[in-house]
Amino acid sequence: MKPYRMYAAISMLVLASLACQAVMGGGGEEVEDAPPIQDSAVPPEVADPTEAPNTDSSTGGSNPSINSEFPMTEDAFNIIEAGDGTVIYYTKLSGEQAMQFYRDEYTVRGYTEREILTVVAEGTFSMVFDGDPSGKAVVVQSVDLGDGSRTIAIRLENV
Repeated sequence: MKPYRMYAAISMLVLASLACQAVMGGGGEEVEDAPPIQDSAVPPEVADPTEAPNTDSSTGGSNPSINSEFPMTEDAFNIIEAGDGTVIYYTKLSGEQAMQFYRDEYTVRGYTEREILTVVAEGTFSMVFDGDPSGKAVVVQSVDLGDGSRTIAIRLENV
């Protein structure tokens, strides 16, 4: 059981590091001739209240420029593609609500949760689902940011 705890702890530290870099704008590296970053995601509290929410989970809910195969919560905002197939976004859902969302989404798709790898600890969680056509496992990890929001990172990985 200790290897799983160590794996979960390392994964949470990596996820927290990615979240901090996303919030702080990266690692401070200067990139020449890079196109400006345009984040068109609008947090739910700023969105036009007369506009109907986009419920198409294939586009990531609030940001149609992100076309991800991963389901995202309806209130997803600040959606980031990490470039290695990882998608990171923010939500106002609690950890329990987010976990239930992914259990429901992936169960409907025919995936199976690898429960032995599900870890919940101090505002974080990690879940693994088998059944992706790629043969890889879907890894969902989340960290509570302490301000009523949390990050969720999703990726395919050989586990």
